[in-house]
Amino acid sequence: MSDPKTSQYSAAAPAFARLVAQHLVMKPYIWSALTVNLHGLRNLDDLKPPFVVIANHSSHLDAPLIYGSLPRRLSQNLAAATAGDYFFNSWYKALPTKLFFNSFPVVRQGHANRNGQRGLAAKLVNDGVPILIFPEGTRSRTGAMANFTPGAAALSISRNAPIVPIALVGAYAAMPYGATVPVPGRPHVHVVFGRPLRATPGETANHFAERLHRYVVELHDSTARAYGMPTQADFARAVALRSAAARADQAADGAVRAEPESASGPETSPAPADQQIPLAADETVVRLEPPDEIVPLSPPEPVVPLEPPDSTDSDQA
Repeated sequence: MSDPKTSQYSAAAPAFARLVAQHLVMKPYIWSALTVNLHGLRNLDDLKPPFVVIANHSSHLDAPLIYGSLPRRLSQNLAAATAGDYFFNSWYKALPTKLFFNSFPVVRQGHANRNGQRGLAAKLVNDGVPILIFPEGTRSRTGAMANFTPGAAALSISRNAPIVPIALVGAYAAMPYGATVPVPGRPHVHVVFGRPLRATPGETANHFAERLHRYVVELHDSTARAYGMPTQADFARAVALRSAAARADQAADGAVRAEPESASGPETSPAPADQQIPLAADETVVRLEPPDEIVPLSPPEPVVPLEPPDSTDSDQA
């Protein structure tokens, strides 16, 4: 028998309201603003609830892309774990979040235990409700993936529910942190479904979470390389360069502030003619002559872009 606290997440009336909201409002808007490419849907052919969906998280587009890309039989009651301290701290944020994503509040690590409900995810899975978790815990500010927390892995192990890994490629560029709408031009975004995974016998939640992280990175990067988009290594390199530049600026600024006014010493002037060192008898002054003609450099050869592989499994939404 369903828990009264969880029955609302699989009830028929809210499910119908979500169907209308998602397919008449959310999906038409997102699919008109982006060019959405789907990969690996055949990995979901034998999937049945309950299961746990995980994905990298770098944009407010992530949840709409996942709900709009999943087959209806799998997304109908999919419940998204959302930050209770952010999405449930006011009715005007909680209402649309529940309407579109069947969301439930969770307590984020390092945040006040306000509005979140511990243990609700496990109760939902017990009642056959599939759930969506972003195991990084928050959106990436840079596009680079953080390590996965072990919560989703532990839930999968304790409830014997498979994990459905998803890689979202291009969502950060389409709507980065701080943006309120997608960038113009219908940028390409790829939703890549991996094969459902379970922990191996005796595998700990931490080890399983690390394995899931590596798998999602590989899903992301293999697709990114095929379509000429930034990989996770590219994002990490950009973060490192920005961090190094910021540290250099801070060091230079501190050196300027710490430098005494007399550090440069008194101004100097050329020695008088009678004190200048004369040339030796066998020394001559060599004067540089300007070149007869300046030859301009030729422009570089044009770069020929690589074509994506023909065998890419892509279903255009």
